[in-house]
Amino acid sequence: MIAAAVVATGLVAGTGFTVQSALATQARIDATTSLGETSGLRHEQLGAYSTIAAARTLDTAADTLTVANETLAEVGGKVDASGLAASVASLGEYRTLPIDSVVDLTKQTRTEVARAAAAAEEFDRVQAAQAQAAAEALARANTPEGAKATAREMAAAKFGWGDAQFQCLSQLWQKESGWSYAAYNASSGATGIPQALPGNKMATAGSDWQTNATTQISWGLDYIQRGYGTPCSAWSHSQSMNWY
Repeated sequence: MIAAAVVATGLVAGTGFTVQSALATQARIDATTSLGETSGLRHEQLGAYSTIAAARTLDTAADTLTVANETLAEVGGKVDASGLAASVASLGEYRTLPIDSVVDLTKQTRTEVARAAAAAEEFDRVQAAQAQAAAEALARANTPEGAKATAREMAAAKFGWGDAQFQCLSQLWQKESGWSYAAYNASSGATGIPQALPGNKMATAGSDWQTNATTQISWGLDYIQRGYGTPCSAWSHSQSMNWY
């Protein structure tokens, strides 16, 4: 009985050890399975994130292309936009390019957009400054004193007429128009500083004959030279005939 008990105990003990071993093995299997399932889920999640990131990258490339093409249209004729044009051409194939290449080309295109926009802004600033300076110069030249100064310089440079001739010219055009580029004789239609009749004759000196005293003066001096030879001759005729 003792031996049988010992044997029975051994069987029980042996069975217990076997069960414990089996349970431990199963636990390891379960843990491994769980880890594998978790890893698989992570891979799926990473794949989803990659897909979303790729889609966003393509959307950004498309938006960048839109802005780049708009910028090209705006800066055309103002600055050298060849770098931007090249970037646009390269990024234009973004749907067939590797994502990394799309990212790099998008950055490059954005840089070119900023460079072209800054250059165009500077171009516009310079143009505006020049236009302002020209407008101010025109305003000064269009005053009676400014017109006289222009006429004195032009008469000497173009025809060699000195101060004596200018004095005659000054009196002649003071009588005719008061040296006003906007002078207009409603009864005859005579126009401008030299009182050209009709006024559009002065278009031969420039298309801005209606608004630019210098253009009117250029035409008037040439008219005097062709018709009278000198301002003093024209002034003498005006004094005797009341016209020239």
